[in-house]
Amino acid sequence: MVASAGFAEFLREQLAPLGHITTRRMFGKTGVFCRGLMLGIVSDDTLYLRVDDQNRTLFKEAEAAPPLSYVKKGVTIDLAYWPLPDRLLDEHDEFLTWARAALAAARRGAAARERSGKKSSTSPRRT
Repeated sequence: MVASAGFAEFLREQLAPLGHITTRRMFGKTGVFCRGLMLGIVSDDTLYLRVDDQNRTLFKEAEAAPPLSYVKKGVTIDLAYWPLPDRLLDEHDEFLTWARAALAAARRGAAARERSGKKSSTSPRRT
């Protein structure tokens, strides 16, 4: 389910120190973008942040909760997005630390796709 208008606005305000934050509906959820890079996904007003091998240690607290996933042909596919612990919604500085780490993971992913010549299906549309 997509982010509520209030939660999306809260995220834009909280994440503003990172740069221009936008949200976009996609796949029945809401993508959270900073300068065109998707650092998170919102489902049911829960923010899931981008995780990779370099920020996995920082996000260890989130590992206990299930990652964002979907079912394809009866098989559950886990995505590289882990839920932000609820306590961080009240801890602005630590929230930003996690968000910066997710943004760095998004940059690394974009650079890897660029090197391999693949286009991201999650990049925002240009109109």
